[in-house]
Amino acid sequence: MTPTLIPESLHAPNNCLDGRVILVTGATGTLGGVAARTFAANGATVILHGRKTAKLDAVYDQIEASGGHQPAMVVLDYLTAGEGDFKGLAETIYASFKRLDGIFHAAGHTSPLSPLSQQDWAAWQAYTAINLTAPIAVTRACLPMLKRAHAPAVVFLSETHATQPKAFWGAFSVTKSALQHTAAIWNDELESETALRLKVFIPGPVASQCRSITHPGELSSEVRPADSLSRAFLLLASADSRLPNATIISIA
Repeated sequence: MTPTLIPESLHAPNNCLDGRVILVTGATGTLGGVAARTFAANGATVILHGRKTAKLDAVYDQIEASGGHQPAMVVLDYLTAGEGDFKGLAETIYASFKRLDGIFHAAGHTSPLSPLSQQDWAAWQAYTAINLTAPIAVTRACLPMLKRAHAPAVVFLSETHATQPKAFWGAFSVTKSALQHTAAIWNDELESETALRLKVFIPGPVASQCRSITHPGELSSEVRPADSLSRAFLLLASADSRLPNATIISIA
C-alpha cells in the first residue's frame, strides 16, 4: 500500500494546539522528543511517556526551558505492562486533565537486523508487545476521552518497511505493518460515531536512535534530520482538515 504524501506547501498555523492535551509515547526517543517539543511549542500540554524517569526529566526540562506549558510525565514499560497498567494510565490522565485530545505513538522496539530464522520467541514477544499490542491497548483505554474531544487525532509512527517488506526486517516489519490494518479497521468502526481518525505516519529515512541500530554504518548527515519532521508532526496532531483523507501518510 502506497502512503499518501502531505503536500510540501501545507503548514499548520502557529499555536494550533492551544488548549489541547496530547500524549506522546516514547517521548525520550529521537522522534518522540521532536514531537513532544513541537507540540509544546505550539500550545499543547504534553504528557510524556517513557520507561526511564531520568530521560523523561530531560525532555521535561527542555520543554519548560523553551517556555512551553508545563508537561506531565508517566513511566510505563510496555514490555512488562498488563491491561491494568494501561487502564491506570488512562485513569491518571483523566484525573489530572479530564480530557485527552490526541495520542502520538512514537514508542517502538528496534534491534539489529537479522534473518527471520534467528528471531526467537523473546524477540517476537518484545516486538509484538511494544510495537503493536501496547499502542492498541493505550488507544483503547483512552478511547472514551478521545471520543469526547474536538477533532481528536491518533497517530502511529511507522517505518518504510511496513509497506515495503524486505529481507532481514522480520518482526519489525511485521509488527509495524499491522498498525496500518489496525488504524483502517478502527476508522471503519468509528466512522459513524466520532470525529476521531487514526493515521499511520511513515517519515522515510531520518536520523534517529532507531536508524543508527538498523543502519550502523550510515552517517547521520546522509539522511533527513529529525527536526525536519516537525511540520508533519504538527499537522497530524492538529487533525488539520486540509490533510489528505488517507490512513497511511508520508512526506515528500
